[in-house]
Amino acid sequence: MAAIFTMSIMQSALELGCIYALVAIALYISFTLLNIADLSTDGCFTLGCAVGAMVTLAGHPILAFFAAMAAGVCSGFVTAFLQTKMGVPSILAGIIVNTGLYTVNLAVMGFSSNINLYSCDRLFSMAKEISDNEIYRDWYEFGVVLAIVLVVCLALAWLLGTRLGLSIRATGDNEHMVKASSINPGRMITAGLCISGSLTALSGAVLGQYQKSCDINFGTGQVTIALASLVIGNTLIRKGGMFRRILGVVLGSCLYRFIAAFALRLSLPAESMKLVSAVIVAAAIALPYLKEKAGLTQRKLRVGR
Repeated sequence: MAAIFTMSIMQSALELGCIYALVAIALYISFTLLNIADLSTDGCFTLGCAVGAMVTLAGHPILAFFAAMAAGVCSGFVTAFLQTKMGVPSILAGIIVNTGLYTVNLAVMGFSSNINLYSCDRLFSMAKEISDNEIYRDWYEFGVVLAIVLVVCLALAWLLGTRLGLSIRATGDNEHMVKASSINPGRMITAGLCISGSLTALSGAVLGQYQKSCDINFGTGQVTIALASLVIGNTLIRKGGMFRRILGVVLGSCLYRFIAAFALRLSLPAESMKLVSAVIVAAAIALPYLKEKAGLTQRKLRVGR
């Protein structure tokens, strides 16, 4: 086991797990709270990475995150507009936006498929320069990512406890009840998808600075990865307050990265990671059902005896 999980692999899994946890949290808002299958995640992730990379190249590494979040809000707004004002089903709306964002992302990147950030300042390089502690110098990237994720978790837990957040959650539970309470469900869907889009784009911007590059294909498969992390997190932590549930999603994302790292260390080819992701998602979704069926079978056996 020590040979499989070295310190560097564990560190990388934690860092990537926290970065991709932002996408899983975004999916938690759209998929779990609003009960909407938002398939624009892949394109929105690349949009955040592209916008963040371009602003970083312009010499504003911190402003890049806010610019990426603003771009994600625009993506979420368009997706919500198609659903609430144009009558497009949620799945088709996400597919349409995701398809259109491919050209938008290319345009943002100057019609180049790749952007290099090695020669410019990044938040991670700035954090490394101000560190004098030898231990922190080995974990400064994880410290930066963890700080961003904790701020997002605290802010989101607070927001979902406000009147706006409760209205968003109620819209996903029962849209007709929300209408009867004089709350516009279309506005709540728009607000929820805008928040979800901003977190997805923020994750893309953080990944771009973390990996010192931006690629047009960075967002491919993000829905699958985020869904796996979300299901694993919900399986581990089902009850508790909103902050506890959000932390469960982060934990699920990190655990997914450990599983993926374990698969790679078993000499599986990198090309098989899509299959590994699909298997993880299927297993995570089926696990609660199988547990319930196993418990029911055991009860039947007891009654039969």
